[in-house]
Amino acid sequence: MIVSLDHVFKYYGADCILRDVCAAINEKDRIGLVGANGEGKTTLLNVLTGALDYEEGTIGRTNGKVIGYLKQNSGLANGKTIQQEMEAVFADLLALRDEINALQKKMAQVHDDPAAYEAVSAEYQKKLARFEARDGYQIEVKINTILGGMGFGSYDRNIITDNLSGGEKTRLATARLLLMEPDLLILDEPTNHLDFKTLGWLEDYLSSYKGALLVVSHDRYFLNRLVDHIWELERTVLTTYCGNYSSYVVQKKERVERQLKEYEQQQEQIKSMEEFVAKNIARASTSKSAKSRLAALERMDRIEKPVIWEKKAAFSFEYDEPPVKDVFHGENMSIAVGEGENRKVLCRNMRLDVMRGEKIAIIGPNGVGKSSLLKAIQELIPLEEGSFEWGQKVKTTYYEQENRQLHPEKTAINEIWDRFPNMYEVEVRNILGRVLLSGDDVYKLVGSLSGGERAKVAFAVMMLERGNVLILDEPTNHLDIGSKEMLEDALERFDGTIIMVSHDRYLLNRIPTKIIEMSADGYETYNGRYDYYLEHKIEPQVKKVEVSEEKKQASQKFYKTKADRAKQAAQRKRIAFLEKTIEENEATIEELTAKMSDPAIAADYQQVEEICQKIEELKNQNEEFGEEWLLLSEDE
Repeated sequence: MIVSLDHVFKYYGADCILRDVCAAINEKDRIGLVGANGEGKTTLLNVLTGALDYEEGTIGRTNGKVIGYLKQNSGLANGKTIQQEMEAVFADLLALRDEINALQKKMAQVHDDPAAYEAVSAEYQKKLARFEARDGYQIEVKINTILGGMGFGSYDRNIITDNLSGGEKTRLATARLLLMEPDLLILDEPTNHLDFKTLGWLEDYLSSYKGALLVVSHDRYFLNRLVDHIWELERTVLTTYCGNYSSYVVQKKERVERQLKEYEQQQEQIKSMEEFVAKNIARASTSKSAKSRLAALERMDRIEKPVIWEKKAAFSFEYDEPPVKDVFHGENMSIAVGEGENRKVLCRNMRLDVMRGEKIAIIGPNGVGKSSLLKAIQELIPLEEGSFEWGQKVKTTYYEQENRQLHPEKTAINEIWDRFPNMYEVEVRNILGRVLLSGDDVYKLVGSLSGGERAKVAFAVMMLERGNVLILDEPTNHLDIGSKEMLEDALERFDGTIIMVSHDRYLLNRIPTKIIEMSADGYETYNGRYDYYLEHKIEPQVKKVEVSEEKKQASQKFYKTKADRAKQAAQRKRIAFLEKTIEENEATIEELTAKMSDPAIAADYQQVEEICQKIEELKNQNEEFGEEWLLLSEDE
């Protein structure tokens, strides 16, 4: 066991934040902590790590076990470079390496004094053994691997961290914590600011992490892949569920339904007993029986009514008339942004066909033109080249990810009313109530609403527009988990057409029938959801040719692909050579180090000097090969 909480209570003034919390984290546990914003998740983490006091109960922490906690703010030191931040994790090991190097030099100085040389050699062997036992020769390899995986492979390591963006700082702080390898790794929203590639690497890394893991995350796909227990914090109470996030959703529903049934049965029993007492307490013949039941009522453990009716937004998308079968056709579409020298072409010669009822998701790294494509097909920005055509009876409705189509100076109620002036006030209030804006909140300015509230106003507009084609740009970005699930349910029920851009992998695994991946080199189409995309990413089912008007261009593309395959084969061969050489060098280093333990060799200064020089050469080669291996692995 690493840490345990036994009947822990935490108050802020008179308000109870944590009530009678009992839980434990053992070695290799994989736990996801979930709960609505404001429920006390961060408070629980701070109490668990000892950063915050508590009023009642006990917390036990096993001596010697290290807890690493990455808060949402980065916690990096000011004025340090990327390399210095990473090396700070190994400060004691690097100091030990300096001591070993100093002892090597000292051995050279005292080689004519056998007694002094033997004493220095013994100290050298002792410290070298400690250094090797703690994997000291792998420091740079570990740093390169973690930085590469977290998206810093191409960065200049001498960049001062103060100059990084907020997202980059968070990623770097995560990398630093991973290098520390604590016994319990606590991550608070670690998937923020990560692209698909980095997310995949982090999930793979954490899947094989040797210690225990406690993660706070709204990324349900991330939780499904990593955790085997869910801690839910709701109304000050912590409840534990076995399994991943999807399993938790099912179990919670069953638990609430069971508790509600037990509650209702007990209420009926209580009502019956109270009626009996009221009728019979004054009668001499039945007074004794009535008093017995009254005593039973007083002793009864009352079942609390479960928290079920926590309001969730009720999304529903409907339309009046279906479109024709061929909803959209775009040919040779190219999109550019910027002006003059800053003009940049984001995608070229794209073909897009959308059929009635299809649900298409567009994915890819930032900056490849996903959002611009959605705007271009609505004529909000012009195409650079190419053309497109919408089918008959198509009616689109658009969700813009930052909700810039809303008016910040208008109230929420007027945002709806000005668009639909024939609606009665009660109808406007009803639609806003469905997205959880009611009472005086409807008179708040749109610009003063939270991101989630603005998103819900935008969805209210979409519901009233009754489009048969929904165009969605990052629709779940500002929503809490409950609202995300309600939106997904609505999109799943919608039998019209959807074209959306999203990074939400849980959503991508529920809604789309087709995924289009855009990149700087073109685009690929996958006829399935996100898991299908992952399985078929290397060998895509459908290959879109960027330029197909002339046979010559198609031929050039073929030969280029063939050349790429040859290059990849050479890279794989080189990677295999590097891995084998590094492994052989490590074995040789171990053999040479063992040799220096031989008294006969240890007494021969010249031979020791040669061995030390050989070890240093092998270490330097491994560092060089390790960096090359990382670059080739990233490029594969």
